[in-house]
Amino acid sequence: MANELIATERLRRELDSSDFPRPRETRVFAVSNQKGGVGKTTTTVNVAAALAQRGANVLVIDADPQGNASTALGVDHHSGTPSIYDVLLDDVPMAKVAQRCPEISSLWCIPATIDLAGADIELVSVVRREFRLHDALRDLLEGPGKDLDYVFIDCPPSLGLLTLNAMVVAQEVLIPIQCEYYALEGLTQLIKTVEMVRKHLNRELEVSTIVLTMFDARTNLAREVADEVRAHFPTQTLEQTIPRSVRVSEAPSHGQTVITHDPHSSGAVAYTAVAREIAMAGAPAQGEHQ
Repeated sequence: MANELIATERLRRELDSSDFPRPRETRVFAVSNQKGGVGKTTTTVNVAAALAQRGANVLVIDADPQGNASTALGVDHHSGTPSIYDVLLDDVPMAKVAQRCPEISSLWCIPATIDLAGADIELVSVVRREFRLHDALRDLLEGPGKDLDYVFIDCPPSLGLLTLNAMVVAQEVLIPIQCEYYALEGLTQLIKTVEMVRKHLNRELEVSTIVLTMFDARTNLAREVADEVRAHFPTQTLEQTIPRSVRVSEAPSHGQTVITHDPHSSGAVAYTAVAREIAMAGAPAQGEHQ
């Protein structure tokens, strides 16, 4: 335990003195895994918060009807609140529904409300149904959102039209994988979906980032799962893992991410390290202007 605390504090100090370069252009991530309970929303909001806290302009789009990302970011999302539902179904501009997060001024959220629960069915009969999010985000990035560095789309735990919309507009897919026995089960279907979208709807899409979550280094199982994931996805799997953490779990009940709730905790430090890896991967090459 003492060694873990020392290692966490050492990493936190290293991160405090690290540069988090901003990308050349807006990076759009679909955070997806059709398996529930893998830390998808937790990863979305904490990576977004960590990047925003280090100076990036970040937008989180909550595309999950459960609205958990909206809760964690402390934005209003009761029924009737202008939300991503209005963007997808009624052509309301994103700039009109985005809310600034109270804890971090450069972090914004487009909330999800319970209205989104029926959107997969309602979208079926809509013109350009796979491109609704694409068209809305393009308008935002060409206008009031032109200075955004990152957009993270928190997808529902399914491969329906909401997730498809996210993959059509994203360049990158970020997949959180829980370090447990069935970790890779279902991942095959997700990869097939990404390939289908790339072939037919979005040639730019790629699985760029895999984050190992709920990692317990004391167990053989966690280490074996991590080794297996790295063997299958050596370049996509980040070096930093996310440990199990009570602080990470309790932060949303305070309407916060763990980044602001307890910045010294192991979870906050781990997610900040993940954010640094993501930032470094999109850094301008030497000689380019940021």
